[in-house]
Amino acid sequence: MVRPMSIPTEPIGSIPRPRALQEALAEHAQGHLDDAELAKLQEQATVDTLARLEELGCPVLVDGEQAKPSFATYPITGLATLDPAGAVIPFADGHTRQLPRLTAGPFRYQVHADTYLHDARRHTDRPLKQAVIAPSALSLLYPAEPLDNYPREAFLRDLADEAEADIRRCLEAGAHVVQLDFTEGRLSLKLDPSGTLLDDFIALNNEVLGRFTEAERARLGVHTCPGGDHDSTHSLDVDYAGLLPKLFQLKVGNFYVQLASEADPEPVLRIIADQLRPGIRVFVGVTDPITTIVETPEEVRDRVLLAARHIPVDQLGTCDDCGFSPFADDTSTSRETAFAKIEARVKGTALAAQTLGL
Repeated sequence: MVRPMSIPTEPIGSIPRPRALQEALAEHAQGHLDDAELAKLQEQATVDTLARLEELGCPVLVDGEQAKPSFATYPITGLATLDPAGAVIPFADGHTRQLPRLTAGPFRYQVHADTYLHDARRHTDRPLKQAVIAPSALSLLYPAEPLDNYPREAFLRDLADEAEADIRRCLEAGAHVVQLDFTEGRLSLKLDPSGTLLDDFIALNNEVLGRFTEAERARLGVHTCPGGDHDSTHSLDVDYAGLLPKLFQLKVGNFYVQLASEADPEPVLRIIADQLRPGIRVFVGVTDPITTIVETPEEVRDRVLLAARHIPVDQLGTCDDCGFSPFADDTSTSRETAFAKIEARVKGTALAAQTLGL
């Protein structure tokens, strides 16, 4: 039985896949494993993930994205009108990720995130969080040159409708909270230091979020981080000061902010404090998924106590900085390390609450 915590704590999303699933994904990609066998292994990994999170005392569970190809591309799995040569995202260690490029319209999601939520619900009755990709990320699929008979404006209308449906279906399926992954927010300032691209991203996301009621938006959140992949990031060198004031314009009730891997978190906390408004909660990152060093509960406690000097406790929560394996082929962090970090987050948050007399 999980004891209620006075400071809420939540995972962000992805957990490293078991070795057997990693091997199966490689075999499936080569045509040596059928869809049914892969799905069976994904379900087994999901069941194990949910059970282990529950054993660690997590008050809110996630499926660990065991069946997602990546946090970003799940909606377009199987979409025929894509060219693999799309936008390239460079990381600090030199590796890159490449998005596909849309070749024709209309744009439609092929997979909705509530599919994963329904699958997870069959294996637990605990509160379940569901991550979805922000529409701003998928806006990068549209090519620089306009498509014949499908202008960018039509694409953005279709994208907004599809993103709304993705979120709404998760809410209707009973998600405890629906989290929009917005890792491209900080990256946008690297691509366009003027901030125009970020403004476009915020406007598109708010176009979608504005379609929900205030009560619904209390169950919506947005996650920001500098992009973690293969123990590297794409925008950790971008100053948070340019992002956070605009991030807090988003019409959600929850913000999940990477903080543990910041060299100097206190200036970031001061900016967050300046942006606080009634009715929102800020979950600060207290574990760093891109380092193999496992935080102690005491280190987590101290990070929470620092945050509590700037953020009222009734508006404070904790999370991991980002997902541990947002792309299915990322094996840089072990499954055991991820669970150890999560355990430290849960225990350290409880220690902080105790220290604060909550």
